Amino acid sequence: MPAASASPASSHRPASPRTAASDSLDPERAAAELSEALAGPALGFVLFFCSADYPLAALGEALERAFAPVPLAGCTTAGEITPVGYGRGCIVAIGFDRPEFAIACARVADLDAFALPQAQRMVDGLLADCRRRSPGDDVRPFVLTLLDGLSSREEQVLSTLEAALGGIPNFGGSAGDDNRLSHTYVYADGGFHDASAVVVMIASRRPFEVFTTHHLRPRREKLVVTAVDRERRRVLELNAAPAAEEYARLVGRSVTELDPGVFAHHPLAVRIGESHYVRSIQRVDDDGGLRFYCAVENGIVLTAMEPAPLLEELSGMLEGLERRLGPPALILGCDCFLRRLELEAQGRMEEASRRLAEARVVGFNTYGEQHQGRHINQTFTGVAIGSRD
Repeated sequence: MPAASASPASSHRPASPRTAASDSLDPERAAAELSEALAGPALGFVLFFCSADYPLAALGEALERAFAPVPLAGCTTAGEITPVGYGRGCIVAIGFDRPEFAIACARVADLDAFALPQAQRMVDGLLADCRRRSPGDDVRPFVLTLLDGLSSREEQVLSTLEAALGGIPNFGGSAGDDNRLSHTYVYADGGFHDASAVVVMIASRRPFEVFTTHHLRPRREKLVVTAVDRERRRVLELNAAPAAEEYARLVGRSVTELDPGVFAHHPLAVRIGESHYVRSIQRVDDDGGLRFYCAVENGIVLTAMEPAPLLEELSGMLEGLERRLGPPALILGCDCFLRRLELEAQGRMEEASRRLAEARVVGFNTYGEQHQGRHINQTFTGVAIGSRD
């Protein structure tokens, strides 16, 4: 990847949003490269996604200096999606210009205390801020949420926020830390924060579509959760047997062979209505329990899933977006890191990167995705922003 790359502009691809990336791990140099690529007299907001390998405090300070007084928001990742495809150990950013985009941002500093009255005040404040900055009366808003990916509070925050949004389309991703499962951070208010969420409202006249997709299909096998540590998202028993042993039996492996690659290839899902929502496994605990990325409840039935061709499904989804919106100015994507692991195992990363770059996808690999108030796993979720007014 080049040190910094800005999206080209053309007659059918407006200059905003602009995208850029830097693979320099020096915070000052990375911030300077991004600023050079995104700067403009109308720049009104910068959204970024960065590797947890950066010295985060220094990176935050460098970004604030480089872009001041433009506000910033972002998070750490489990991998980046740059203008030229998948990246690792880098930072990618998107610059939104006024008056094409009216953007307001707020941080949820206490996830446990986030209740409906607070959520409603936040949403009302974001709407009022966007109206003040709005390019016109005919704008529509959507909302991006970024959450600490190890907080185990996504379901609570998202369901509360969904109730306050009143039908405003919303999506997002859980911050990562390059698969270390140690510390994940969101960025707002001039610094990186754990145990927090960032809510970004974006309003524009541009056509857009919030979407989610996955490539997994249900099998016949079922597993019933018969013992659970709900607070820590740990399943202790499946079908009244030790959870790791029963899952290993299902996938034809030994417990010692269970790793993220196996979890990615053999996911489990809960059925809600006619749809299946993946509940991805994070790891095997020492006591033989399985720790999940999503909430799990005693008595739920988990369906075994199997992957269909990932890239073929992704291409079909991207082609559908282009048919409906025209050539996109930007697709902001939250792509589960388990999908990336699957592509790496298949040796298809280069092919996937080309496809993402062609479709103008920029974003990050997540520890979980968010769509219309639901916390989901192993999906590609995001928003496509059209080029037409």
